[in-house]
Amino acid sequence: MPTLTPQERNAIEVEIVDTLCTVYDPEIPVNIYELGLIYDITVGKEGDVKVEMTLTSPGCPVAGTLPGEVEAKVKRVEGVTDAKVELVWEPPWSMDRMSDEAKLELGML
Repeated sequence: MPTLTPQERNAIEVEIVDTLCTVYDPEIPVNIYELGLIYDITVGKEGDVKVEMTLTSPGCPVAGTLPGEVEAKVKRVEGVTDAKVELVWEPPWSMDRMSDEAKLELGML
């Protein structure tokens, strides 16, 4: 497999963000990216991707399904050879992580 250039890796990351904007927390009508649930996206030189994400709380009802949904959608992005999602709890999620768009959508601005 050829090594991806930094520009190709950046383009894949942009596509991943676009894809993550189609994934919604079923309890909140805002996508997980704008909610601030995605902490980090790393695209490796061979198209392998690692996503660090969290949930609004450890007791979130979608804890068992949402990370798998994210992983499956990321794997379908063109140029991605493999994807792993790591669920992290530090730092804890707070409303401060939400984008202005998410706050506006929820009537918080």
